[in-house]
Amino acid sequence: MSVTQVNIPGIVAEEEAAERPAARRKIDRSERTRRIVRSAVSLVVGVLLWEAIARLVVHNDAFLAAPSAVAKRGWEMILNGELLSNTWVSMQELIYGFIIGAIAGIAIGAAMATWKSVSDYLEPWIAGLYAAPMIAFAPVVIIWFGVGIASKVAVVIMMVVFPMIINTQAGLESTDRRLLTVARAFCASGPRIFRTVSIPSAAPFIVAGMRLAVGRGLVGVVVGELFGSRAGLGNIITTASSVFDMPTLFVAVVTLAITGVVLTYLLRAVEMRLAAWREVA
Repeated sequence: MSVTQVNIPGIVAEEEAAERPAARRKIDRSERTRRIVRSAVSLVVGVLLWEAIARLVVHNDAFLAAPSAVAKRGWEMILNGELLSNTWVSMQELIYGFIIGAIAGIAIGAAMATWKSVSDYLEPWIAGLYAAPMIAFAPVVIIWFGVGIASKVAVVIMMVVFPMIINTQAGLESTDRRLLTVARAFCASGPRIFRTVSIPSAAPFIVAGMRLAVGRGLVGVVVGELFGSRAGLGNIITTASSVFDMPTLFVAVVTLAITGVVLTYLLRAVEMRLAAWREVA
């Protein structure tokens, strides 16, 4: 028997183990490509259906603007700077409110998960305020803070903070008790356990809360601008709806939708990066 025909189990196992990551990456790329294609097909079909309904069924831009009319109006607003300037105003309000609301929500959720007494005190308030229609408080917030950016940021914080509290608390409380037991067995301190075990375990929950908070934050931006604003996408929606300018209104709505999709996908990528072990599982 020649040397090349000899099969050594150890060497064969090592070669197979070396081939597995490459095969896994190939499968992941293929699956990612299929997901992108399916998403693109869904968007194209949806836009074509929207165009067909607007052209063949409604026949009136005052009730439903066709995507072609929306795209034309959007391009005009980009060229004259109206869309970009108003989008930047709304994005500032969203970013400031989201950051403050997310940090506050994570801190409160962590405190509620760590100290049961804090949870007992805050649980009724969290449950009640989260169930309450926060949009109803927007006019009051506008009166308190005026029509500037502060009132819009406050509305966004109100919309963002509760999903972050609930998801952070749920994530920390769902940490595997066996991991905590092992960490204590190795004499790890409480802060070290929290930093190296609890937070990594709760990271997917926290990022999922951020994904929920993005949508609620965008709603908060629009609501705040509807009740009082000099600029922003919500102001465009209010002005356009008052004169039945549906193409302009849909430009603002589509811009908000695209922003939500982009931010959600970015947070989804962060979530998969923080919880790569779930993909392996």
